[in-house]
Amino acid sequence: MKKQLISGLALILLFASCQNTGGDKAKTTSAQEVTEQKGQTYTVDADKSTLKWTGYHKGGLNPRYGVLKSEGTLSAENNAITGGTFTIDVNSIVTDSASVDPTTAGGKKSTDLDAHLKSADFFDTAKYPTAKFEITKVAPFDASQGKSVVADATNTVSGNLTIKDKTVNVTFPAKITFNGNEVTFYSKFTIQRQDWGLSYGTEGNPQDWMIAQNVDIELNVLANNTK
Repeated sequence: MKKQLISGLALILLFASCQNTGGDKAKTTSAQEVTEQKGQTYTVDADKSTLKWTGYHKGGLNPRYGVLKSEGTLSAENNAITGGTFTIDVNSIVTDSASVDPTTAGGKKSTDLDAHLKSADFFDTAKYPTAKFEITKVAPFDASQGKSVVADATNTVSGNLTIKDKTVNVTFPAKITFNGNEVTFYSKFTIQRQDWGLSYGTEGNPQDWMIAQNVDIELNVLANNTK
């Protein structure tokens, strides 16, 4: 009995130690009012910006990662962000082939995962081809409230993230810098996919249970003001 208890504790600790901690845990609430975009407009340079995602199996094992394409604008006054909107092309999702080994994934390739993620099992891109993020608040980052994985974070950003017509407000640290006609926006945060109803099949599906709820999002945005 004692041996079984020790084994059980070891398993729990193993799962806990393997949980992904790649991003700041985003705080979530209901949808908030979107801020007015005042001041100068900066257009996202899609070729120099990236949106990376990482998903995990239960316990943080066998991560799958890749990229999505997005476009949008940021607005600013006196080198301070006042608002912004990003539109994400969910059909552009690409899984990095380095994260999927067909010999251990039942012969499936990264392109098979792409197709599955686009299907009605997950994002249902035939019905919901885009997702959207709209800024609702930008405040100075308060380091006394906790550390961030983002080095030298400057701001705390809140925004409505809409996926499959469900909107949840998320808040996370970011590093925002201005350099002439350019603004850069970097953040790395973690969301829970069930907040948007992203699940594989019906509730209790054992295949869905094997997929961790945590998803890491890494934004690295470069936007330009050409006026």
